[in-house]
Amino acid sequence: MTMQQLLWQGVQELNKAQVPDPELDARYLLLEVFHLNMASFLAMKGRELRPDEETEGKCREFMRLIEIRAGRTPLQHLTGTQEFMGFEFLVNEHVLIPRQDTETLVELVLEEQKDREKCILDMCTGSGCIAISLALMGRYRHVAALDVSAEALKVAGRNRDRLLGGYEGVFELFESNMFCALETDRTFDVIVSNPPYIPSRVIEGLEPEVRDHEPRIALDGSGDGLAFYRILAEEARDHLAKGGSIYMEIGYDQSEAVEGLFRSGGYRDVRTFKDLAGQDRVVRAGE
Repeated sequence: MTMQQLLWQGVQELNKAQVPDPELDARYLLLEVFHLNMASFLAMKGRELRPDEETEGKCREFMRLIEIRAGRTPLQHLTGTQEFMGFEFLVNEHVLIPRQDTETLVELVLEEQKDREKCILDMCTGSGCIAISLALMGRYRHVAALDVSAEALKVAGRNRDRLLGGYEGVFELFESNMFCALETDRTFDVIVSNPPYIPSRVIEGLEPEVRDHEPRIALDGSGDGLAFYRILAEEARDHLAKGGSIYMEIGYDQSEAVEGLFRSGGYRDVRTFKDLAGQDRVVRAGE
């Protein structure tokens, strides 16, 4: 059997299970198990696999992972990583898997907030991908990140330890249910958040990878999906420095509602920004 034939076996199994992008996922798993990059795979895909114990063990491990993926466990839970803003983040079942859509939020903050003396707060940090990317790319003097989930913060801590070795600013992680654990007089120049925003009734109709394997606490925005935006609109101003701004990821159909909450709350310069697909993705509001 060649490596190409082994790969095709995996693709067929994923196809039977109606897994999206079966060729891509099977290839990722093959490269992971055999510790190959794409160039190495292309160079050897037509060669016969060695009939030794190590190679046979890798073949079995590949098909084991294919079987798990066919059960709709997310690919990222099998590889343990997801790329975001060019960095490799550790992920597991306790955190939302970083999406490319969220890069729109990070890129907007970096574009508009160029002063490295800024102090940043990431609300609902999960894996830490937003906060760590801002620390690495914006080189802000102080980045704080919080989450209600202690398990999520463990993942964020591991990502901090892996990625922030050369960071010269202060990076802080702490457990809090939204603003509850913050001192009443503590303020930040910028608050960012990718809060739970999917309406509860919608979650059951999501892909199994999301519905059954990602933490519901990171998805469920209550009945109308706006519960966390209401908290942000009501409480963020108490923790924004004068002239500060808040940036929030939103669902594609939530712009009008979220903008309305912040305008009613007395925020200025409220505006929605689109992602690369042309969908409404980030709302920014000023103190």
